[in-house]
Amino acid sequence: MQPDNRAVSTVRELAKQGTEACLPNRWGWVEASVWTECMLAALDNGVKGGRWYSLIDKVYARSTLDLAWKKVASNKGAAGVDHVSIDRFKSREGFYLDELERSLRNGTYRPYAVKRVYIPKGGGKFRPLGIPVVKDRIVQTALKMVLEPIFEKDFLSMSFGFRPGRGCKDALREVDALVKSGHTWYVDADLKSCFDTIPHEGLIGRLSEKVSDGSVLQIVELFLRQEIMEGIKRWTPTGGTPQGAVLSPLLSNIYLHPMDNFITDSGHRMVRYADDFVILCRSREEAMSALNSVKEWVSANGLELNLDKTHIGNCANPEEGFEFLGYLFEQGRRYVRRKSLKNLRDKIRQKTKRTCGRNVRKVIEDLNPMLKGWFEYFKHAHKYTFSSVDGFVRRRLRAIKRKQEKRPGRGKCLSDHMCWPNAYFANLGLFTMKEAHLRACRSR
Repeated sequence: MQPDNRAVSTVRELAKQGTEACLPNRWGWVEASVWTECMLAALDNGVKGGRWYSLIDKVYARSTLDLAWKKVASNKGAAGVDHVSIDRFKSREGFYLDELERSLRNGTYRPYAVKRVYIPKGGGKFRPLGIPVVKDRIVQTALKMVLEPIFEKDFLSMSFGFRPGRGCKDALREVDALVKSGHTWYVDADLKSCFDTIPHEGLIGRLSEKVSDGSVLQIVELFLRQEIMEGIKRWTPTGGTPQGAVLSPLLSNIYLHPMDNFITDSGHRMVRYADDFVILCRSREEAMSALNSVKEWVSANGLELNLDKTHIGNCANPEEGFEFLGYLFEQGRRYVRRKSLKNLRDKIRQKTKRTCGRNVRKVIEDLNPMLKGWFEYFKHAHKYTFSSVDGFVRRRLRAIKRKQEKRPGRGKCLSDHMCWPNAYFANLGLFTMKEAHLRACRSR
């Protein structure tokens, strides 16, 4: 790294080296113990040749590893293939961190294999997930803290996934604003197994456009080629970023950033959250042009469109809406997509089994946090959704009451409503989405 020293005096007033640094607002999210005032100045004013050198010392600095360990410990998570849990690592953290620092400093660091597990995806399907060992999670976190600001500086505002200060709600607001401004034609594109197929060579090439530290690039490459263990099977991936790895979201954003530039430079309005994106247009012709642009870029960059899930439509028309981040956009309104509703109902069923043998008040206490979290995300959906969910929850609770009284039935008859009216469950503290929606509307 060779920063422009002219900017250092200006930044010095805004940033101080160390964890107590008062950083400029734009970079308030960076770790001050990693990004010194000199580095911040270079970040804003550019480095010689546009590439960063000598970053590995920032990765293996003990202050960086200590902070990375705190982040990993706070996220908890399971043990990897070495069976070292968070608690076990904590009992000898000084020894383990010393070991990590030495191996990173002298270039002997090698990541362990990743343990492959599967998590439910819905519809009876499962999503593969990798669990790195705690040591590797720490190194990846340290790398992320060092690398993220370098690339975040150039990421476009239409990208929202896994970026500091941005999230799903911001992406949804952007989509909503574009639809209301007349961009009702859309390209709903789906990248087939994007995280599993990103070419390693191309990804390293994009990293090396801004990072010239060979040691850092080598460690990233080692992570990309980590062995995967599933039971007694072991194999080395030839493409993709490790699912579940700390570094994967940043790496995928780095690889897809040129697509953001390409689509934007073509004059189209795209909103992207990780590998999920939608392009919003004013006409069918514009949408067709946007789809062709996507196909061109995807084909040239080693990825593939899932043609069965990629389509064009006009969300102003009935039955032509598009789904994005759990919502269905159709006829100027937001609805909860069917899959999201089904997943919620499945979770409610799990917590309200008639044979659970629990006091209804306890069941409600268990339900409420989930219901509140779901409402907080979907509170901008059509109001009829909430009364429907409320009714479903109360029917399940009435069925529990019938079972406890040794009576058959599912809590749907009029006598059940009279015996346990809505007010009965309200007095027990049941969170009601319809009421929460009315309060939210009044507060606007």
